[in-house]
Parts: sequence; structure tokens; C-alpha cells
Amino acid sequence: MNTISSTPTMAVISPPAAPATDERVRAISPWRAFVNRPEFGSIAGTLLVFALFGVLARGSGMFNLDGVMNWSQVTAYLGIIAVGACVLMIGGEFDLSIGSMIGFAGMMMSVPSMFMGWPMWAAVLFAFAACMALGWLNGWLVVRTKLPSFIVTLAFMFILRGATIVLSTHFSNSTIVSGLAEPIAKDGLTHLLFQGNAFPGVFRSLADAGLIDKLPDGSPVVSGLPKVILWWTGVALAAGFVLSRTRMGNWIFLVGGDANAAKNVGVPVNGVKISLFVFTAFTACLFGVLQVADVGSAAADRGIQKEFEAIIAAVIGGALLTGGFGSVLGACFGALIFGVVQIGISYTNFDSDFYRIFLGAMLLLAVLFNHYIRSRAK
Repeated sequence: MNTISSTPTMAVISPPAAPATDERVRAISPWRAFVNRPEFGSIAGTLLVFALFGVLARGSGMFNLDGVMNWSQVTAYLGIIAVGACVLMIGGEFDLSIGSMIGFAGMMMSVPSMFMGWPMWAAVLFAFAACMALGWLNGWLVVRTKLPSFIVTLAFMFILRGATIVLSTHFSNSTIVSGLAEPIAKDGLTHLLFQGNAFPGVFRSLADAGLIDKLPDGSPVVSGLPKVILWWTGVALAAGFVLSRTRMGNWIFLVGGDANAAKNVGVPVNGVKISLFVFTAFTACLFGVLQVADVGSAAADRGIQKEFEAIIAAVIGGALLTGGFGSVLGACFGALIFGVVQIGISYTNFDSDFYRIFLGAMLLLAVLFNHYIRSRAK
């Protein structure tokens, strides 16, 4: 009897072929990705402004070296506080006391040095400590009371402006404290950090080589690079690095986007918000100290409306009023637009009053454009 034995065969099941493309991933062109960047609008606006003044101010000297330094210096001052305002707005908050903090910082620096005999470096440290402490208080009140930062900082805007006027009139019987240029120049550290221009030897060498123009006395038409530009560059680079390369930067975007969700995943929301208010106060104080070192006096009316200019620059740069979105680079371009327009108008035949009209128009266009870009991104 023949027995037929059969060996069972195992069916080999091949894994399903991977799809050529994942339908959940959509390729975006580099141009489309750039357009969706928060700073796209400010970069486009900057190119438009330069093109406009290239025509209107042609041959006026606006784009000569001395003219470039003029509007670059104005840009740098605004850029410092625009960076602070931008980072705070990304975190979902506002600070309307920035402008008043500028005048207050100048008075905190001038009163101890001129009327109390403090060394200038100590007065500068005291100004930074006082302003950053007030920034901490702003943030603490916002997170503890849950009041809108708009209301809390609006109150501090009036408090600081009033305190600045009281201090100046009490000690000097005037709203201006002058005579600070010489004490700052004599204090080596303060002079090195805040007063005058950097790299004078380089500019002198460029003038001797015929690369830049000279004045009738033989000195270069531009004696150096204003130190405020170096400070602006440093602050912007540091803030940009923190936002894009650190855990703290991720926390700032999370807190601004959805504070409750951020808290649920372990982000120290209150600490992040308070630190942002402290940083904004630091930038305002830096503005005030640099301005006092530049003009040699402190005045109670310094910084008026600068809080609005800083916020406008941040919005033009792509920061959303609702938080969670923005760019330090965009805020810097927003400040550049301000500086070019503010100084550029004086090189044209236009009335300088058009500057405010332009700012309002730029704000409205920036808000509409950012809303459109954000809607498409969603």
C-alpha cells in the first residue's frame, strides 16, 4: 500500500508596499514656506520703503554714510524695545509701560549720580535693578490677579511717568537733569559700554584711505559706529537664539499659543510670563541709559509713545496680538521701516506730519496681512 505523504507549504505573506508618498505630508515649495514666515511682510515692506525713498530722496544724501548712520541709529533705539515687545507678545502679553520706563530709567540713573554722589557705574546698575524689579512686579501682578496685562501695564505707564516728573522736579526744580555727559565720560566702564561710538580707528583709517569722506578738519565724516547699534544687534541675536534654539523659546511659544495646554504639559507658565516682563523692562532701561549717555541729560518726557511704536514694529514684523506667533527678525525689520521713514521724510519735500499717518497705515496693513497669512497657515 502506497502512502502518499504531503508536506504542508507555508504561504509567504509579503508586507504591503509602502506608498510612494504619505498623504499626511504635503510638500511645500521654499517660496511658499518663506511667504508663511512671520517676517515675510516686514521684509517686503522694508524693500518697498527703500525703493520708495530711493526715488523720493535720490541725491539728497540719505544713503550716504552719514545719512545711513542717522537712520540706523534711530532704528537701533526702537529695535531694542521692539525686540522686548515682540518676545512678550509671542508669550501672549503686552507692556504699555515701556515708554514711561525709558524716562524713569534715565531719572534713576541721573538722580543718584548728580545729587547723591553715587559713582556713575553704580547709578547705572541701580537703574537696571529698579526697572527690572518693576518689570517683575508687572508680571507678578498679571499672573496673580489674572487681570489683562493691558490694564496692569497701563496703570504702571501713568505711575512711572508721574514718578519720573516728581523725582526730576524735586531734585532739579525742572523736568530735565543735565550735565551728565562729563561724569559719564570720566567713568571708564559706563563710557566704554554706553557712550560714544565704537571702532573710531577703523573709520579714521577708511577716511585716510579715501574710502569714506572727510570733514574740512580732516576727520572722517562718521567718527565710528554708534554703540546703540551694537547693543541692538546683541539683544536681537540673543533673543532670536533663545526663541529658536532653547527650551525656553519653546515654552514662550506654547504659553502664548495656549497657556492652559502649556500648563498641563508641565510648562512653568507663571515663571515664563514674569521673566518676559523682566526682559521687556531690561530693554526699556537699556534704551534709557543709552539715550542719556548719548545726549548727556535725562528728561521726564523721554519715551513718550515709544510703547506704541515698539508694539507696531512687532506687529509689522509678524507678531500676532493673540500671542504664540512672531519673529525677532521681523520685529527688527519693522523697526528698520520706522527708522528709514522717520529720518527719510526729512530728506524729501513731504511734511514730517505724514510720518504718523504712515505708521497708522503700516499697522493696519500689517494686521490684515498677518491675519491672512495666519488663516492660510491654519
